[in-house]
Amino acid sequence: MEKNKLTTSTAEDTVTISRTEYENLLEDKRQKEWLLEQLRLARKKKFGASSEHLSEEAYEQLSLMFDEPAAYKQPPEEEPEAEETVEVQAHSRKKRSGSAREILPENAEVEEETHELPEEARLCPQCGEVMQPIGKEVRETLKIIPAKVILHRDIYVTYGCGSCKQNDVSVPVMQTLKEPALIPGSCASAEAVAHIAVQKYVMGSPLYRQEQEWNRQGVMLSRQTMSNWLLRCADDWLAPIYGELRKLLLARDLLHADETEVQVLHEPGKAPQTQSYMWLYRTGSDAEYPIVLYEYQPGRGKDYPKEFLEGLSANRRICRLQQRGRRNPCRLLGPRPQEVQRRAGSLRKGKEISYGGPGRGLLYPAVQA
Repeated sequence: MEKNKLTTSTAEDTVTISRTEYENLLEDKRQKEWLLEQLRLARKKKFGASSEHLSEEAYEQLSLMFDEPAAYKQPPEEEPEAEETVEVQAHSRKKRSGSAREILPENAEVEEETHELPEEARLCPQCGEVMQPIGKEVRETLKIIPAKVILHRDIYVTYGCGSCKQNDVSVPVMQTLKEPALIPGSCASAEAVAHIAVQKYVMGSPLYRQEQEWNRQGVMLSRQTMSNWLLRCADDWLAPIYGELRKLLLARDLLHADETEVQVLHEPGKAPQTQSYMWLYRTGSDAEYPIVLYEYQPGRGKDYPKEFLEGLSANRRICRLQQRGRRNPCRLLGPRPQEVQRRAGSLRKGKEISYGGPGRGLLYPAVQA
């Protein structure tokens, strides 16, 4: 028993414990350190900054437009009343079989391949004559072709007069007209840039993941190159379209506006944890062709929408932007689009309507910037 006893000496007292108790103390200490480490990691994951982390609040802000108060409405504390039941006539629906014809649209490209037996294999076992086709069995499959890389070469031929050359006179030269390049001095094509843009902005695939995918296929396309392509095409080709859409947007009688928080990682003069804002301007439900325009701004002050809406005539109406103090300098006070549209229709018909308080939203003639 004496071998299993351990003596611990301190300046105050001396305690003798067994080896088993000592090992239990060490195990408890290791378990305590492990739990503290797990708590630290959980706090860092929840509250720490991450370059690829998008909080749940940000997702909800992006998904909610004008119906945010209704989404966060708390249920009543009292017991709810019994719900009224309504009988609905039963109906039957044909279950989809999952065939390719039901999956694909009607204008999908159809590729047919006919499989036939060679003539020597179609000899009749009774008379020896060649058998003729009497029927077909069709099997349809869904064929998916992944992104395919092709090196496209545009060859522009130059022409010269051979007769003038033989007669030692000035030889006239003609050259085929060249189509303008998407980006001068670059190998970018419209198809390549469109594919990269769809993958990034529609499918949510960052450029570094696209770079990895292209590298696995043997295409050494860097994320820096793809980024330069997107920025250059946005300035050269999309900015003029954006300007024309803005002119059409400002010509409408009714507009909607809102802003939402976004996080920008590498913005000069700002830390990655600071919030920036993406402003949205769109037409009302009366527009035949909806126009939705986004504008990035570092803040949410009233000067930003005022600058964007410059040129808006005084008889146009938008959801009012009202001063809300320093901490919330500009707040959108617009009701749902249907209510705004109803009020605007009443105004055009000469009817007097009550604008209500700030909580219900206001309409006002836009002030010239």
